[in-house]
Parts: sequence; structure tokens; C-alpha cells
Amino acid sequence: MNRRYFGTDGIRGSYGGPVVNEGFFLELGHAVARWLRGRGASAQPVLIGRDTRASGPSLARALGEGLALGGFQARHAGVVPTPSISKAILRENAALGCVVTASHNPAGDNGVKFFATDGSKLSDRDEAEIEALLGKPRPAPSSTGSDPGSLEGFVEAYVEEAIRVLPMDALSGWRVALDTAHGATAASSPAAYRALGAEVLSIGDRPDGSNINAGVGSEHPGALCALALSGGVRMGVAHDGDGDRCVLCDEKGQVLDGDEVLTLLALEGLRRGTLRNRTLVVTVQSNLGVDRAVTQAGGRVVRSRVGDRYVAELMRSEGASLGGESSGHIVNFDYGASGDGLVASLMVASVMLGTGRPLSSLRTDLRRFPQAQRALFVREKIPIDTLKALPAAIRSLERELGTEGRVLVRYSGTEPKLRLLVEAQSDAAVGAAIERLVEAATSELPLA
Repeated sequence: MNRRYFGTDGIRGSYGGPVVNEGFFLELGHAVARWLRGRGASAQPVLIGRDTRASGPSLARALGEGLALGGFQARHAGVVPTPSISKAILRENAALGCVVTASHNPAGDNGVKFFATDGSKLSDRDEAEIEALLGKPRPAPSSTGSDPGSLEGFVEAYVEEAIRVLPMDALSGWRVALDTAHGATAASSPAAYRALGAEVLSIGDRPDGSNINAGVGSEHPGALCALALSGGVRMGVAHDGDGDRCVLCDEKGQVLDGDEVLTLLALEGLRRGTLRNRTLVVTVQSNLGVDRAVTQAGGRVVRSRVGDRYVAELMRSEGASLGGESSGHIVNFDYGASGDGLVASLMVASVMLGTGRPLSSLRTDLRRFPQAQRALFVREKIPIDTLKALPAAIRSLERELGTEGRVLVRYSGTEPKLRLLVEAQSDAAVGAAIERLVEAATSELPLA
């Protein structure tokens, strides 16, 4: 389903550009209000949160004004982690949740994510229906929803719910390093770990509106690893700007990605009998080593498109409770309907406590297949199945690799890039295969 403005994870772009500006957000808010009315929503409020970007307050206000024009009251939560909005929708009896954020992007970008009444992200169809309503004439302002409203104690409620993953004082005696990316988790994640008894070493915890993700956070874990190694911690946790994912490091200062986290969580779930339907959902990006580790333990792995909302959709259809992405989005339906970086890190801490194993040991349960990736900037995203050389190269490599490797070629959902990935049993095989794909792609695609 083609969408003009929505991408893999909401709307995102440079602030002040043709889409991310106050005028467009007002129109978007009004289109969302019309869409909600078409689905039968009436007097329920709409929750709006944001991350720490300087452009956030004005964009959130514009979105709320647009909703008010359509008859919906916006209730502003201020700076909050994205998962807190997802979790609060049922508690607040809201018609929708909105978060003004550009996640891990630089401070000059912004955007918005939307959550349905069950806390899940909107579907492709929902987003297409909203886009179809953009540009419609706006009515006169309505008295309903003209008061922006505000929410008190929002972060505290989120922290209180998150720490239920572990018993009180479960982390007493622990030292944990946290990098909150100068973003939306700067207050919440340290508060959660301290409430559980941990000593917290913090970086990236002084947002000023322009420093979100600047050399810190999940995209830049180097400083966290150095802090973890020098500080004698049990683990390190780095969030992205809005807090719906995390990247971990072990006590030796070595980074774990989402595949390693998902594997150790799935294996523990299989041991405890808590992994629903003995199924783990990952995306096409995840390493084949995840499949091997989980299937050898008696479980199964199914794969979705890239994007945590597609993971969640497949989890529902498969009756699974756990899924996520190698980028660090971890979804566990026992704790919420969408990704939550704080909860994911506490789940890992729970496994460490239950097994008595340090994180450096738990991570070894995943043995990766050698992998190579390449990204090619393209001027035009020509449908791959209409090409000749590239599909032929893909088919040839798939025959050669069989079940001992895989090939993935796709366009980025958020950037003008063709992404190439190969996994195989040896580095030599991977290197040769990726070069064959690059040669085929460059022979017939208009590269930037």
C-alpha cells in the first residue's frame, strides 16, 4: 500500500522541510481527527508526548491544534519515552497516542509516531487512510478539544509499571551504566534502576534541545562501553532518542545487539516454558545464528519485514509473545504492545539474576553466521523484480548457499538506499557473494 508521508516508523524528516513543520502538523492533526471520527471515536482524549528536540514543543502544539479543529482534546505529556504513551492509552481511555520524535536521528530532524487504542502502532492501511484525508478543508475551531490539557506524573507512572519486571530491590548491589542519548529517557531509566536498588553511572543525561543522539545513545555506544569497562558495572544500557529500543554492553565493555538480546531472552523463555507457542519473531535482518540457536533449543523462528510494528503484527498472527529487531527494538506482549528499551534491559537483568551468568557468558549462546552488508545510494527505487542482472544474481547465490546461508536485497524504508546482505558459512564465501551483488546492482541501477 503506497504512502507518501509515512515510512517504516511514522513520519520523519528535517525540521522546517516540506513535511516536518508546524503547518503540516496542524493539517496532519486535523486529518487524524477526521480519521478517528470515521472510526467512531468521539469524546476520548488524544495523548501527545515528545522527545527533547528544540522543535518538539511547537510541533506538538500544532498537532494538538489540528486535533482540536477536528473536535478532539489533546492531552500533553511533555518529554516522555515513546513506550510510555503506548502503555498509557488504555489507562487514560484515549482515542490515540502520538509521539513527536525522530528517534535515533540527529537533533535537526523530527517526526511523529502514532499508536492505536490497544497500544500498537498504526497499520499501513491506517496510515494510508489518514494520508487520504490530508488537504481537506478545515472546519472552524470547535469548543471540544480547545483546551490543550496536560498530564501530571506521567513519567512516574511509566517507571512504576516498568520496574514490575523485577522484584523490589532485585538489583541491590548492582552497578549499571546508562546512556540516555540526551533524549526522552534521561529521567525515567535512571529512576527505574535506582528504584530497583542499582547504583547508576550516567552519560547522555543532560538534554538541551540540540544534543539528542549527538555522539551518544544506541547509535554511538563507544562512550557507554568505556564507562562500563572502567566503572565495574554488571551491564550498560544505551537508549535511542525516544526510548523504544536499547543497545546493551556486557561487563567487559562489549556491545550486544538486538539479535543477541533476543536469543538469550528466547532461550530463557524456552527453559522456563514462558515463550508463547515456543516462537520467536525476528525480521529479515536478523542473523541466521538466531534461528539455529532457538531451533536447537526446541523453539522456532519466524521472520517479518523490517520494522517493529511488522514484528508485532506477525507476533499476533503467530500467537507469539516475544519478538524484535537486530537494531534493539524488543517487543514482549507480557509487558506491552510495542517496543520498550527500558523494559527490554530489565528483562535481560532478570535472565542474569535467574541464571547467575554474567552478560558476557549469556551472549555466547548466539553463534553468528559470517555476514556482509552494503548500502548503495540510489537516485530512484526501481522495483527489483523489474530488473534482470540483480534478480539473477540473487537466485544464483540462493541456489549455491542453500540452507547454509541467505541473501537479502531490499530498499530502505526511510532513506534512498539499496541494502544488500549476505550470510554464509565462511568469510570468503560472504565476501565473494556481496561483491557479485554489488556488481549486478551497479550495472543497472541509477546510483547517486
